[in-house]
Amino acid sequence: MYRSGAVMAWNVFRFCTALKGLGSIMILLVLAVVGVSYYAVVISNYGPGLVAGGLDSLVAFFILILFHCLLVMLLWSYFSCVFTDPGVVPPNWRPAGDEERGDSDPLTASEFPADSENSRTRFCRKCNQLKPPRCHHCSVCGRCVLKMDHHCVWVVNCVGALNYKYFLLFLFYTFLETSLVTLSLLPDFIAFFGEGEISGTPGSLATTFLAFVLNLAFALSVMGFLIMHISLVASNTTTIEAYEKKTTPKWRYDLGRKRNFEQVFGMDKKYWFIPAYSEEDLRRMPALQGLEYPSKPDLVAQQF
Repeated sequence: MYRSGAVMAWNVFRFCTALKGLGSIMILLVLAVVGVSYYAVVISNYGPGLVAGGLDSLVAFFILILFHCLLVMLLWSYFSCVFTDPGVVPPNWRPAGDEERGDSDPLTASEFPADSENSRTRFCRKCNQLKPPRCHHCSVCGRCVLKMDHHCVWVVNCVGALNYKYFLLFLFYTFLETSLVTLSLLPDFIAFFGEGEISGTPGSLATTFLAFVLNLAFALSVMGFLIMHISLVASNTTTIEAYEKKTTPKWRYDLGRKRNFEQVFGMDKKYWFIPAYSEEDLRRMPALQGLEYPSKPDLVAQQF
């Protein structure tokens, strides 16, 4: 029995290690898809269209400008998510007691099973430390992550409090970019199968076909993933919490759609669609730092 448990733990460790290695491959895969798409749209199709003259040049110019703008935002959001630490528990962290609120940790036993004998304080036995509210342990990273959503192999990183916005923007711009590439290459794709003849070298035709199929597949898959995360943001819930709170009648972090959105994207509208936060938002919104979160009981207490 003990030997079986040891083998299982060892296999899980190897699986987590494999995920880290897989992530590096995923970054190369993302860059490869970007490269194929760039070659098909810019070099093979619409780049030469700039010198065609007339309406074709105008259409090519518009598509190329939009393509490059979306590509910049996609890569900016992607690498911001890759290189931004999702948030770790500070050394010797302790919950700040709030006598007026009478609650040191928003995650009470009525919402989630306590990790320790103290129903108000959650404890990670793997890290041997207290856990802030909405914090979970990642087996791949081997540490507790603030407001952990999931570990994403595509970004070789956990998605948590400090990079969740960047991850959502990456999904958003990926959907727009892949949809644009799919639509811009659709006429060539239809012409190839409809007429059987289309100008271009065999290499450029193969690249156009591959880019169309890849971008169509990514657009459809990312659209479903994006819709799911939009619903999570609307209810101020992470992927992990959405699974764990199925038996919870009321979710105390649901502050209404507007405030839920601000808990992820901030209050400064100028920063909503770029992977960054204003200094003012970081100062006045503790939730963006991943350690403190307003909840419904807090709002009730403020009224008194």
